Amino acid sequence: MGRGHMPIGRRERAKQAKRERIMTAARELFAEHGVNGVTTQQIARRADVAIGTLYLYACTKAELLIMVQNEKFAAAIDSGLAAANTAAGQGILEPVIALLRPAVECMREHIENGRTYLHELVFGDPAEPYRQAGLALAGRLEDGITALLTRDEHIDAADAATLARVIIAIIHISTTDTLYLHRSDEAVLADIRDQIHTTLAPHHRAA
Repeated sequence: MGRGHMPIGRRERAKQAKRERIMTAARELFAEHGVNGVTTQQIARRADVAIGTLYLYACTKAELLIMVQNEKFAAAIDSGLAAANTAAGQGILEPVIALLRPAVECMREHIENGRTYLHELVFGDPAEPYRQAGLALAGRLEDGITALLTRDEHIDAADAATLARVIIAIIHISTTDTLYLHRSDEAVLADIRDQIHTTLAPHHRAA
């Protein structure tokens, strides 16, 4: 016999199928009603699993939201990294905005869900596996910003890492602050662009 992957057993296939049903149900209900308008019982009912079974996959509604949003956030980061590469050669600001645009749009796709997701990542238990995955994604976005900034000859590696953390903070405030909730994505992104431009300007003036 070849050394291919071992076939997945029936029990494991059943577990994967239940997880997919739970994820699909949570994704649909959160999109329809927002995280605060949904109960775990409703998710279990739509997924056609017992509530006890649902808790084997996620202990709380917050964890279910993080599971769903992690998938969307990961896809947004992939899109942003590809867009940033396409924008290479247009200075440093345009590639950074190209990287951030899908992430900002992801967080604002459903304002309530995006705000809750970011709040849970920042203030929740960092040892919880789904939060760990979400924090790793945030780290990946930050690393992507750092890598772009290091392409600027006026910004050294240490400053690039610090500036990337500042930009992450800008994104967090701009996508969660109640004052900005009524704004369009384009308006929020324009404000983020202005803030990043001002943040980077001293390095260019010094040069």
